Amino acid sequence: MAAPCGRMASRPMLQFLSCFSRAAVGNTGFRQFSGTSVCRATLQNKSETERASSPWALMAAVCLQRLPVISADSTPIEQRFSAMIQQMELEKSLLSDHELQLLEDAERMSRKMAGDYNFDEDDDDNKDQNIVLAQDKEDSWEQKFRNFQPAPRVRVGVNFDLTSVERCLADSLVLLAEQQVGSAKLWLLPQTQWQEGETLRQTAERALASLPAAGFKATFLSNAPCGVYKYKLPKAARTEGSVGTKVFFFKAILSDSGPPAAPTSSFVWLKKSELQRYLKPAYMMKVDRFILDL
Repeated sequence: MAAPCGRMASRPMLQFLSCFSRAAVGNTGFRQFSGTSVCRATLQNKSETERASSPWALMAAVCLQRLPVISADSTPIEQRFSAMIQQMELEKSLLSDHELQLLEDAERMSRKMAGDYNFDEDDDDNKDQNIVLAQDKEDSWEQKFRNFQPAPRVRVGVNFDLTSVERCLADSLVLLAEQQVGSAKLWLLPQTQWQEGETLRQTAERALASLPAAGFKATFLSNAPCGVYKYKLPKAARTEGSVGTKVFFFKAILSDSGPPAAPTSSFVWLKKSELQRYLKPAYMMKVDRFILDL
């Protein structure tokens, strides 16, 4: 008896739901909300509210590196290894065309001195002109080599000019800029305040372009930051809406140095080993993680 009673009791409920669904479909002003759209709208409103009420100021900085221009000097073990590889290649290699010509010239000369040389063996093209021996070519190449003056690898005057991008050509350099932070001037990676409507990478690009008389052209390696540095304001300067700053770092490679910098420029090019003399320890600890000493 329990089962029939249960079916009789549930029948009015099914009729009510059926009428409700027909009325909903027939009404043109009815709008269906899915769980996904409601969740997305909720998260968006939440993020906008948090952004508006966040006590942290957002900034973006760019880690601009100039890659090495020349190869570094080889260590003693690298020099010995290179000499061993060259000797192995020399022993296993075949004779080049120039070396074969040297042997032919030596054989021809010995036959001429012995009087056992037939001039009819020469090609028709070489009978009416002087034969250029392989040794003559070597003498010509040697003369050109003596006149060649390679550019110096070490330029003492430029290496001590921290504003020159041409210093320390065998090392990777990082750009630092002197910027105003509160009442003090600090050496930092070029940074600027984030503005509403732009991405953090666009903020980093603006920070690089805002350097006075820089004119650098860079290739950014990613749209995502490679590191973040967070610091709090002094207690006397804190408010409910401003507690500190979060700085997001982006990496970039120098592609064009632009015009030479003025001696009074507010930026310097430093090797990784020189950064600790300019950066604060806490800031240096964050930067050291993503700067590669290539």
